[in-house]
Amino acid sequence: MIEQAWLIPAIPLVSFFVIAFFGKRTPGRGAALGILAVGAAWVLSLIVALEQIGGGEAVERSWPWLEIGSFRFEIGTYVDGLAGMMLIVVTTVSLLVHIYSLGYMRGDARFTWFYAVLSLFTGAMLNLVLANNLWQLLIGWELVGVCSYLLIGHWWEEKENSSAAMKAFITTKTGDVPFQFGIFALVIGTGTANIQQVTHAVEGGELSSTLVLAAALLLFGGAIGKSAQFPLHVWLPDAMAGPTPVSALIHAATMVVAGIYLVGRMFLVFESAAPEALTVVAVIAAITMLIAALLAAVQDDIKRVLAYSTISQLAYMMAALGIGEAGYTAGFFHLFTHAFFKALLFLAAGSIIHAVHTNNMSEMGGLRRHMPWTYWTFLIGAVALAGIPPLAGFWSKDEIITAAYAEGQTGLWIIALITAALTAFYMTRAVLLTFFGRPRYAEEVHPHESPPTMVGPLAILAGLSVVVGFVNAPFVGWFSDWVYVGEPHHPEFSFFNAGLSLAIAAGAIALGLALYGRYREREPLRRLGPLYAFAERKYYLDDIYLGGIVGPVKGPIARGVDWTNQHILDGMVNAAGWVARKLGVATEAVDRHVVDGVVNRVGVGTGWTGGLLRYIQSGNVQRYAIVLFAGVAILAVIFARI
Repeated sequence: MIEQAWLIPAIPLVSFFVIAFFGKRTPGRGAALGILAVGAAWVLSLIVALEQIGGGEAVERSWPWLEIGSFRFEIGTYVDGLAGMMLIVVTTVSLLVHIYSLGYMRGDARFTWFYAVLSLFTGAMLNLVLANNLWQLLIGWELVGVCSYLLIGHWWEEKENSSAAMKAFITTKTGDVPFQFGIFALVIGTGTANIQQVTHAVEGGELSSTLVLAAALLLFGGAIGKSAQFPLHVWLPDAMAGPTPVSALIHAATMVVAGIYLVGRMFLVFESAAPEALTVVAVIAAITMLIAALLAAVQDDIKRVLAYSTISQLAYMMAALGIGEAGYTAGFFHLFTHAFFKALLFLAAGSIIHAVHTNNMSEMGGLRRHMPWTYWTFLIGAVALAGIPPLAGFWSKDEIITAAYAEGQTGLWIIALITAALTAFYMTRAVLLTFFGRPRYAEEVHPHESPPTMVGPLAILAGLSVVVGFVNAPFVGWFSDWVYVGEPHHPEFSFFNAGLSLAIAAGAIALGLALYGRYREREPLRRLGPLYAFAERKYYLDDIYLGGIVGPVKGPIARGVDWTNQHILDGMVNAAGWVARKLGVATEAVDRHVVDGVVNRVGVGTGWTGGLLRYIQSGNVQRYAIVLFAGVAILAVIFARI
């Protein structure tokens, strides 16, 4: 079955076209088709992943698609432990999001289109995961970006939503530019786009160290954009304007982990480059995880809390890759566990928003009595994210902290511990503001538990958030045999780091309970004064981008372009038109007076000659005789004189 892995992305992609063109005339208005297609992809993913795990060897298949001179484009699949793990993550979360959306999106005006794009989104991400060459990976990469634009702006009638979609698209495109140059550098340098051949050529020293370093940093530019790393992280919180199921799919299993997957798939390029490549990865990740965690602690919108948390946790994964081989498995193990509890948190947040019709935690409170299923599942996700044993987040986060400590990355180790404390704090704050204290929602709001189609996926994800961490617990270590680079790196349990991170998380939870045990009308953190204001304004980064980039582009640059267009480009076009008109007039005069004159004169001459000939050739024999004798007489006179 592993040789037929191409069917996994193909089924959702075909589903997109079927739903888009015929979905409204099918049962469920396209939802049933979408769920069936992703369900089939999920079953095939499990089979392929289990076969790969059982066999251990990577399997590659490819087919030629286009050949122009030396350029050869192929499509193919490459299935190894990393791809197998990603297939399970993407299809599992996508399937649950498809089911959840039955209740959340019921009655939506573009319900069928929503399911069509969900299928396209899933298929594009699966294509990215399985691609055996850089061109095919790039196609999946760009399709994921287009789908995110369509889904974030699903309710485009509201300007906030359309603006958020544009911001996400343009910001990620900013990172895509260096990413594409990185691909060009590697393809031109190695003469092939096949990922395995590229990495072997780089590892074998066939490219100059300067070119490899440049290519690695250019590729990382794409990862910064897609995985929302500093300074291109600003699009992700605004992406919360889209429907909550979209938030869960983007933030847990598809678009934002594409950058992490890219660095992992091309890890040998980063490792073969100068040490500065992985150092840049680690430094950017360290900055991102800390600033995003601080921002999560001051948000009122529950989805924005989770959005900044996602940015921070993605940075955790990226930091692990920046450590080197020792952190590679730990980073992807955190991607694996994070996908389930973060999808759980987003879908639970959607259940809350569905009940109280607001995103603001300041307008919630006391919901645990009305929404017990949502409360308990959200609590499980929060505890897993906070890194409390024995839930999944504890095992994966502890491995990253331990790897940083073991490799002597002291600065990264300290920042990871601080971020762990902040994570426990802001999730405690979110739970207390949402589910405890007196109700603060409007009187006309009557909170109620969500329908089974929404609660069911929450229960499944909650169960996974409890158990999936054990697949790479120190006494098991299965995950390390599936996903690794070089040799399997089995985790070693560090009682020092585990105890320290647990103590820090417990202290942060205690602080959250002390500050938010009873909700106060005024945010307790406002006592920090300027520091709180600085964080509330998102470090003024959006203001800098708007004032320093967007503003000039929309202001003087746009006006300059408009003036140039009107006075120079339009002037040139108008001048060309004037010249063309004058040439047309001159051409018409020549045509009328010269060409037509000559033609008319020829016509007149022809008519006169024809009249003469018609007179001569009258058919009158007597006239012919007179002309004949007259001609003979004239010739006789001429010859007589001669």
